[in-house]
Amino acid sequence: MATATPLDAAQTSVWEYSLFSDADVRNFQAGTHYQLYNFFGNKQLEVNGVAGSYFAVWAPSATAVFVTGNFNDWNLLSHPLYVRPDASGIWEGFIPGVSAGEIYKYHIHGFEGVRLNKADPFAHYAEKRPQTASITWQTNYPWTDKEWLANRKQKNALDAPISVYEMHLASWMRPVPTDEESYNTYAQIAERLVPYVLEMGFTHIELMPVMEHPFDGSWGYQGTGFFAPTSRFGNPQDFAAFVDAFHNAGIGVILDWVPSHFPYDAHGLYLFDGSHTYEYADMRKGFHPDWNSYVFNYKRGEVKSFLISSARFWIDAFHIDGLRVDAVSSMLRLDYSRKQGEWEPNEMGGDGNLEAIAFIKDLNETLYRDFPDIQTIAEEATDWPGISKPTFMDGLGFGMKWMMGWMHDTLSYFKTDPIMRSGVQDKFSFSMMYYYDENFMLPLSHDEVVHGKSPMIYKMPGDEWQKFANLRLLYAYMFMHPGAKLLFMGNEFAATTEWNYKTELPWSLLQFPSHSGMKYCVQKLNELYTSEPALYELQFDPAGFEWVDLGHRSESVMAFKRKGKNPLHDIVVVINATPVVRNDWKIRVQGKTSWQEIFNSDAKAFWGTGVVYNPAIPCVCVDPQNNWYELTLQLPALSAVVLK
Repeated sequence: MATATPLDAAQTSVWEYSLFSDADVRNFQAGTHYQLYNFFGNKQLEVNGVAGSYFAVWAPSATAVFVTGNFNDWNLLSHPLYVRPDASGIWEGFIPGVSAGEIYKYHIHGFEGVRLNKADPFAHYAEKRPQTASITWQTNYPWTDKEWLANRKQKNALDAPISVYEMHLASWMRPVPTDEESYNTYAQIAERLVPYVLEMGFTHIELMPVMEHPFDGSWGYQGTGFFAPTSRFGNPQDFAAFVDAFHNAGIGVILDWVPSHFPYDAHGLYLFDGSHTYEYADMRKGFHPDWNSYVFNYKRGEVKSFLISSARFWIDAFHIDGLRVDAVSSMLRLDYSRKQGEWEPNEMGGDGNLEAIAFIKDLNETLYRDFPDIQTIAEEATDWPGISKPTFMDGLGFGMKWMMGWMHDTLSYFKTDPIMRSGVQDKFSFSMMYYYDENFMLPLSHDEVVHGKSPMIYKMPGDEWQKFANLRLLYAYMFMHPGAKLLFMGNEFAATTEWNYKTELPWSLLQFPSHSGMKYCVQKLNELYTSEPALYELQFDPAGFEWVDLGHRSESVMAFKRKGKNPLHDIVVVINATPVVRNDWKIRVQGKTSWQEIFNSDAKAFWGTGVVYNPAIPCVCVDPQNNWYELTLQLPALSAVVLK
């Protein structure tokens, strides 16, 4: 219950005031308070009939904390907060007359006398970089997505089609294409992006981190605002309207969320009160060598409450439909990117970070308890077991896991000269050996088109026509393979340059039939995936997949069946991975007397040849007793043919 000491505003600049009950403090310290955003940070309210702002911050090693900002001409000492008498390290107070939109920081007298000016870890709104202060603000928005939320369970279900368009908001499209200081607003992006995503047929978008971050070159993965959408594109209400627009169009919104590390920027979480407040003090655990950043102390109850509250905030306040949790591998393993001697085993002698494992389990249990119709998705690249298994089965409790093994093997296979593919066919087929270990999402993400890895189109071998045919074949294989899908922006039209966060996508390529044809191919693959139950109903069930033919290694022709709950919906996919037309190719399937071609990656509309297709498919019964039929097909070069 809120309490206040009734003081005359003329007598003191800060009133003693609290939103915390004793139970709130105990839960915060125990790591079991998951709605801290309702208590910490800045709140505009009235106390004793006087309007103003309440501030609360956790700084356990501080000897004094002050609020400084425009409202007091950045006087560092005029507005001291009160420390709670319960040794919680919470500093709080009410400042009359401070309304929404004021720029502020906390001036902290910290450990061993250090003086620090810190942004508010719980602020909803921050200045646009390079400025670093917080802004008094509360996120209230008149949502209109009631219908979406009522149906979200079906849209996010594991037996529903989930096709994700991954994107970086700033560089998808810019007002000035090559100017990194040029940003569209949330409203302008939504105005352009919603129709595009609808046209392309994706079911969800995934945003690389929109949480406030100081450096554009981090792509958002070095965050300082775990409760603040970036001000680059507008205020928090503008971001809420952005999400609302997608929901009203029937499109889900997934956010990248980064609980694995944070940067050392002076205004951020690092050494927040002069001591290792949020990060491990032991740098064998507390410093991340890959990203030159700091690792959260998952053992500390207050930090755990902070992080789970952050995750919950985006779903609660912004109606987010899922979180893709970044760099889970680095959280789980004490020896991640560390050499011998640079890490210390846990108390059982292993390399697992037991505190991080417990945190992740609590995170997923809490989110699925409170929001059972969302999804959490792990970016995890090792063989750690049970990532997407429930915690009661000793799993980590994620809904899905990125299938990095599929991505690496598939790209390796398709980079191989088709003449040599017969020797590496196991890379094509291996994914189904372990596919059912997890609920997998197949990612062709931003990480695969940066840092010299080349754009998707130039990973493909051959001349220009073969490169495009290979890429259409790869995408067809991806969409026909079991599992949810993720494609990074620009991949859908075969961008010819690596992704660059400083410029917009090379949209001018769409004037060329090869690129517009690729875009149309992805559009039709999404249409096929979302309309054919065999491609999604059993996408995480062994009953949903069956190899039809893996015995023609020398020709690099492979066939498999996708099955739904109704056998009438079965689909057969035939892959011809060489630049050789296969006429009168025979395969055997069980149970159907009539088949038709419903997709051909060599279609003229996709910039294929359009000359090899199957207007009618001969079907001969070769084993009446067991209901086996032989189909005779015409297979274009470097193609996928889909039959129903």
